[in-house]
Amino acid sequence: MKSAMRAKDKERLGTIRLIAAAIKQREVDERIELDDARVLAVLQKMLKQRRDSVEQFLAGNRQDLADKESFEMQVIQAYMPQALSDEEVEGLIRAAVAESGATSIKDMGKVMALLKDRVQGRADMGALSAKVKESLAGQR
Repeated sequence: MKSAMRAKDKERLGTIRLIAAAIKQREVDERIELDDARVLAVLQKMLKQRRDSVEQFLAGNRQDLADKESFEMQVIQAYMPQALSDEEVEGLIRAAVAESGATSIKDMGKVMALLKDRVQGRADMGALSAKVKESLAGQR
């Protein structure tokens, strides 16, 4: 935040303040101090909100607002852990399927429960879910 203030980067500073406010709001609401996993959950929620907003703004021909949301996504993404590669995701899925003993799509919940903690903040859960479903469908 200090470097954004010194650089007089108002847009970046505003986004960082939004992040800090969202984290503080969650701490106040739940009357706890957030650990790293919960901070990541807050950041993921903010990213998802902005992704949805960009889609809506583009559908409404509001490129200016979509650009603003995209910039905020880039700033928030900078505070997220390094994303997993496709190979790493595939390996984690194979390991979770083997560990849970999943044999069909009915066991998808077990696999996703194992993966959730392992990929927290490093992979898109929607895309991960699709890959797990595809993997389990291929096991028939």
